[in-house]
Amino acid sequence: MNKLQTADYIVFFIYFIAISAYGYYVYQKKRTKTTTSTEFFLAEGSLTWWAIGASLIASNISAEHFIGMSGSGFALGLAISTYEWMAAATLLVVAVFIIPVYLKNRIFTMPQFLSKRYNDKVSTIMAVFWLLVYVFVNLTSIIYLGALAISSISNISFEWCIAGLSLFSVIVTLGGMKVIGYTDVVQVLVLIVGGLVTTYLALTLLSENFGFGKDIWKGLGILRKEAPDHFHMIFNKGDKYYPELPGISVLIGGMLINNLAYWGCNQYIVQRALGADLQTARKGILFAAFLKMLIPVIAVLPGIAMFVLFKNGGYQAEMSDGGIVKPDHAYPTLMNLLPPGLKGVAFAALTAAIVASLAGKANSISTIFSLDIYKKYFNREATDKKLVRVGRWAVIIAMLVAALVTPALRSLDQAYQFIQEYVGFISPGVLAIFLLGFFWKPTTAGAAMSGALLTIPISTVLKFLPNWTNGAFPALPFLNRMEIDFVLIVLVMIIVSKIWPKDKNDHVIEVDTAMFRVPMSFVIGSVIICGMLAALYTVFW
Repeated sequence: MNKLQTADYIVFFIYFIAISAYGYYVYQKKRTKTTTSTEFFLAEGSLTWWAIGASLIASNISAEHFIGMSGSGFALGLAISTYEWMAAATLLVVAVFIIPVYLKNRIFTMPQFLSKRYNDKVSTIMAVFWLLVYVFVNLTSIIYLGALAISSISNISFEWCIAGLSLFSVIVTLGGMKVIGYTDVVQVLVLIVGGLVTTYLALTLLSENFGFGKDIWKGLGILRKEAPDHFHMIFNKGDKYYPELPGISVLIGGMLINNLAYWGCNQYIVQRALGADLQTARKGILFAAFLKMLIPVIAVLPGIAMFVLFKNGGYQAEMSDGGIVKPDHAYPTLMNLLPPGLKGVAFAALTAAIVASLAGKANSISTIFSLDIYKKYFNREATDKKLVRVGRWAVIIAMLVAALVTPALRSLDQAYQFIQEYVGFISPGVLAIFLLGFFWKPTTAGAAMSGALLTIPISTVLKFLPNWTNGAFPALPFLNRMEIDFVLIVLVMIIVSKIWPKDKNDHVIEVDTAMFRVPMSFVIGSVIICGMLAALYTVFW
């Protein structure tokens, strides 16, 4: 039935009240007489390793995974899991080589790093880029997918879903990073439990439809048998979906660039670890890597299961819109099949993922705007109290703008791929600027400025050149375009650094190789994750 029952609303309101009460408890218990800016934006020294790890995943996992990644699972299959599994490997790299640099140099925001390493011009340009992407790509896509899912399983209109999600997220965000960090622990627990419930339903439904009763192991076997093409991690040239996931680029090429930029140079991700000491930050990131390995089970398998059901004649109407198959309808359709009560659990899980992710992104928008725009250009003498007030207003305004823009996304097919491609317009330049800034001392501010200004134009040219040349220039997969973009920007930055030498305003941050040493416990955890990855890619190559 296409609406929530009384039992579902009861489950959901228990979740809502529990999150609100716990958030208020954290706010009251951990607040100081005067909330400082670093306390509000970073929860400095307040988050434990498990809170950091949970918050990293909560800020990352959202409707784009439950809805978008399930939709891509329906269309592409298990291969879309490479975003999650390679992210786990990337997190290990970030924990070893990138987080220590930030913590050693007391970096609180990504624009602050750019200002400290290069100059304020580079910092401001990238701050504006980030704010635009966070508001018009990240916030809008999450609200859109969340509203799409909630409206499809309830009698709440799409527009009211947008308003409700935005308001709930604002309430959570206004408490600051401490409230976000600790409520994210509960949110992650809810989203994992709710996600596993939906996966269990999908597999038992398959098993029942093929006459084996409610046996999830039979359901897994049916998936492999009925959709063998959906269990390949690496596409070859000529495959239908090669443009989305081009061969081994998902291992060592554009995917690595995408992941390093996302997990290592992204404010709303890195921010969780910037207020902790190095040992705590690394433990939290390792914990997040283990959680990342689980995400395809709750986000991709349901999409593949719905593909098998659809292929065998089921749910044709639910998966179509105006006669066109919509992969992003896969997860909402499954949620509608849950019995009363369990649907409420899945509904709470989806809402938890959406709200946690929106809150994390909104807090980062607030942090960048307040510390890197407002204080630098509008009020250099702003007090902590004033910065916190400005940050809260930034949250409200950003969410309002995103909510107003969101309805324009209703024409999307696979929203997850849309997000990845258009965020990828700036990722190569961001990564080049940061990596050279970390590890190549001769890099100049002029070189960084060149990289910042070129990343979007190069990405745009590579995307549209096939159309402009009537096909004379080949249409490249966007991950391959990211590789080319990254290499070109690195080359330009090296050349500019050579012909435009450093001046007195250029700076070098402190990098000590001793920072890269890790304890044996971290090594063991990393070996386990790498072993799991090797096994998965060997079995499903």
